[in-house]
Amino acid sequence: AFCIAMMATGSGVFVITSQAVSHQIILMVLAVFASIVGFYVMRNSESRRQVTRRILFMALLMTILKMTIRAVQGPPFVRDNFRLFIPLGEFWQEAGLFFFYEAIITHIMMMILQYFEEYLGTLSILSIREISHPSSPLLRDLQRHAPGTYQHCLTIATLIEAVGIKLGMDSNLLRAGAYYHDIGKLRKPQYFVENQGGVNVHDEMSPMLSSMTIISHVKDGLELAWEAKLPQRIRDFIAEHHGTTCTRYFYNKAVSLGENVEWASFCYPGPKPQTRETALLMIVDSVEAAVRAANIREIEDADKNREKSKRVSAIEKIVNQVVTSKINENQFDDVNFTLKDLTLIKETLISVLTSMYHSRKVKKIEKKK
Repeated sequence: AFCIAMMATGSGVFVITSQAVSHQIILMVLAVFASIVGFYVMRNSESRRQVTRRILFMALLMTILKMTIRAVQGPPFVRDNFRLFIPLGEFWQEAGLFFFYEAIITHIMMMILQYFEEYLGTLSILSIREISHPSSPLLRDLQRHAPGTYQHCLTIATLIEAVGIKLGMDSNLLRAGAYYHDIGKLRKPQYFVENQGGVNVHDEMSPMLSSMTIISHVKDGLELAWEAKLPQRIRDFIAEHHGTTCTRYFYNKAVSLGENVEWASFCYPGPKPQTRETALLMIVDSVEAAVRAANIREIEDADKNREKSKRVSAIEKIVNQVVTSKINENQFDDVNFTLKDLTLIKETLISVLTSMYHSRKVKKIEKKK
């Protein structure tokens, strides 16, 4: 919408040559009209082909509007301004010139859109699609060097997108954040269970060192994101998806070994989630990890007489425990989640996870006697 407004204002000088108040009002109306229409026409443009078609449509629309104003204003309107460009009275040549100005100026504005995005701290769908493509350098490295983490990120993206749609969030932004939230594991992929081939290197390490290694993936991720010039909105997912939670397993292991340790030494530095998007990623990431660790697929289904299977009950229990634990740890203090939002999050996660971890058993075929 900003680009279209700039287009209308810039090209409007070719229509408005007088400094009369009436002409200034017309220029202002053009800019406002272009902004409003441009917002509804250009939003949700998911490909460059769509952008091009919609730019041409906007150029045609603005041309019709300006030629209508020319007709209403009469011959004196901008007559002198076009003396060097086109013969006077040539309607179609003037209309073509208007259309050319609109299309060219708008394309120029689209080319510098990324600079406005960086300055304003926003992301267009095109930018999100670009950084979310599997061929982007960081995601390609993640596929090669940490395939387990990459599959984990894909699973998180599927879950968070489903929940985000229910909550009316930007699903494209959520998906991009999910792809990059664990990018820091690229530095030490073998220290994370999803990338280990059956041998856990933490068995031979001290609990404190293991905790420090796990926690460092957030700092490493921010460094990699900065080097790759990822937008701030994506870096927020990396920094906030663990908040100030702690690696409880390694703390308990250290205590069991008789080590004198402090609880704070096993906690992430934060910050806590500052937006609904990063808070949702925290929930989904923790739920997915807990479900995977519980080996849900190995849980036998219940008898037909029971209302729900043991597998579904186990998923419900995990989801409820994770959400409750995050609330008790005050991780959502800076986020405006309502009880209705949390209920919807839990219901959606249970539904999607139940579909993902469905039973593959089929009834045995019996031959007719």
